[in-house]
Amino acid sequence: MAHVERIRLYPVKALNAEEVDRARVTDVGTLAGDREYAFCDPDAETFESRIDIRDLAYNGKQTDRVHDVRTDFDFETATLSVDPVDDDVREFDLGSEAGREAAGEWFGEFIGDPVTLRHNAPPAFVDRPEMGPSVISTATLEEVASWFDDMTVEGARRRLRANVEVGGVPAFWEDRFVGEDAPAFEAGGIRFEGAEACARCVVPSRAPETGDPLPEFRERFVEMREETFPEWADRDAFEHLYTLMLISRIPEGSRAETLSVGDEVEVLEPAR
Repeated sequence: MAHVERIRLYPVKALNAEEVDRARVTDVGTLAGDREYAFCDPDAETFESRIDIRDLAYNGKQTDRVHDVRTDFDFETATLSVDPVDDDVREFDLGSEAGREAAGEWFGEFIGDPVTLRHNAPPAFVDRPEMGPSVISTATLEEVASWFDDMTVEGARRRLRANVEVGGVPAFWEDRFVGEDAPAFEAGGIRFEGAEACARCVVPSRAPETGDPLPEFRERFVEMREETFPEWADRDAFEHLYTLMLISRIPEGSRAETLSVGDEVEVLEPAR
């Protein structure tokens, strides 16, 4: 049976995921608690547009030093625990202005570039604020991990950083939800529509534990995507094949609902 296998939120953009049993859909169609905080350019006093939010927030594309810290986040207390690979654990109260300021100062020193830690209401600091959660199948992660020596399924999961993982479906199941006449799917009474296939950046090529790049990652990835591209997907909906994962859109009628691990997933074929 197709079902929600995992839900992962990224409370601080670029840092580690937190696996949760359930997540509320916000009134703008994102998952509450996802990319709620981000390290940003300290010279940008205001964000004039959503594009500014995306471009001014630091992530793994700007610095590979994010791989040198392990983090945990307590949603109840808004406490961020940071464990650098070569230093002592630190804790920051992100619920307070002083705690956010301290976290920004520490991280700026750590990466060698001044930053400010900011908090933002939904859609917060997601890369595509007009869209919704990212979706991938467990089988897709297993397939991608098999393409590379020494890559584990958990390693693929950490490289690709999806919000919603669907079990009980074949590899590349999520590819079917973009393109002409694409269906939608429903999970826990929440409707997910395909917005776009996710073009990838440099981050998946790096080992999540060390930041070391995998040689010729992109070339091997594209080669295998071409070889395994599913017959049920619309190839014209993919600008290129360095693409993996669905960026969904949750329509207004499904917002303010709660998605839970174990929810049954049902494909909703398009009306003819």
